[in-house]
Amino acid sequence: MAQLRAFMALAEHLHFRDAAAALRMSQPALSGAVAALEETLGTQLVERTTRRVLLTPAGERVARRAERVLAELDRLVEDVRAVRGTLVGPLRVGVIPTVAPYLLPVVLPRLAREYPELELSVHEEQTDHIVAELLAGRLDVVLLALPTPAAGVTELVLYDEEFVLVAPEGHDVADGPIAREALNELDVILLNEGHCLRDQALDVCREVGARAAAATYATSLATLVQLVSGGLGVTLVPETALPVETRRAPNLQLRRFAEPAPYRRIGLGYRSTSPRAAEFEALAEGIRAAVAEARG
Repeated sequence: MAQLRAFMALAEHLHFRDAAAALRMSQPALSGAVAALEETLGTQLVERTTRRVLLTPAGERVARRAERVLAELDRLVEDVRAVRGTLVGPLRVGVIPTVAPYLLPVVLPRLAREYPELELSVHEEQTDHIVAELLAGRLDVVLLALPTPAAGVTELVLYDEEFVLVAPEGHDVADGPIAREALNELDVILLNEGHCLRDQALDVCREVGARAAAATYATSLATLVQLVSGGLGVTLVPETALPVETRRAPNLQLRRFAEPAPYRRIGLGYRSTSPRAAEFEALAEGIRAAVAEARG
């Protein structure tokens, strides 16, 4: 089945480098797996050109059938795992970058204690990527900001967290809780495109007619807060990230918003067809308990 999965990744990406990256394997290993499948089937499945890969007619037929075969295999594996017990064996989890560094240190120790036979593998990527991987069967569950941008995903709410305004020390920001409309007078800097946190911050700005600064963007929350520390503007940071990111950056002031404060909702998502719903409910409950304990 590993050979079939390798071929399906190649059929999807039509490029050895991209397919190998998607499977987290080397290009020679991917090429060898596809070649072995061709030898087993006794036919050429792909046409290798200098720049990309093309499927042969036989390859196109195999790709159509293989997708159904692998989907059935994934369902079979999930059925067997469901019978074995709650959160036992491998679990492939996708997490967005603006959640992973702040949630995982809180959650993983608790899961290790409560489910010692759980074998977690964690993949950190942006929302669109982990949702695509989930629907393709390459991830079992995802942790992300809700709502999920795709159909076919069941969502379990984990917790809500408010956004906090982070500004340079000495910046002209009113004391005490501030109104959202204060953003109209500020240069808000954001994450690069592709981060859901960027979209959420933009939504808050649009609600009050504020504009984000056009020239400055960052690839991570850590960089974003450092830019604020350097006086390039202000930003919105989810409260779970504050202890980590503000500790790394000097010369900051934090301001909470007046009610109703802007917030985001973090949840767990899994394929609606998965037979492991009870396991994921247990996982969600464990995460909620860990978060509640960390918040005191």
